[in-house]
Amino acid sequence: MNRILVLITLSDSGIETIKSTPELPKSEMEFVNRWKDESILESFFISVSRKDAVLIFQNVDEPRAKELIDSLPYFPYMSRIDYHNLNKQF
Repeated sequence: MNRILVLITLSDSGIETIKSTPELPKSEMEFVNRWKDESILESFFISVSRKDAVLIFQNVDEPRAKELIDSLPYFPYMSRIDYHNLNKQF
C-alpha cells in the first residue's frame, strides 16, 4: 500500500504568529480532522516542541498531498516541507 509521508517544519516567526492567533490552531485541526474522517490522513504527529509535524496520507498521490498541504492555514508559516513516497510493508 502506498503512502505519502510529509515532514513539516514551522518557521520561528510562524510559531510566534500561531501562538498569538488562537483561531489558527483551531482552523488547522479542522482540516486535519476532516482528512481523517475522509480516510485520506492515516496518521498525524506533532513534535514536543510543536515546531515539526509528520502526516501520513493514504489514498492520494503526491500532487494531491501537496495540494492538501498548500490549503492548510499554517502553510504560510512553514519553513520546510518534505514529501516521501512510501510502500507500507505491514
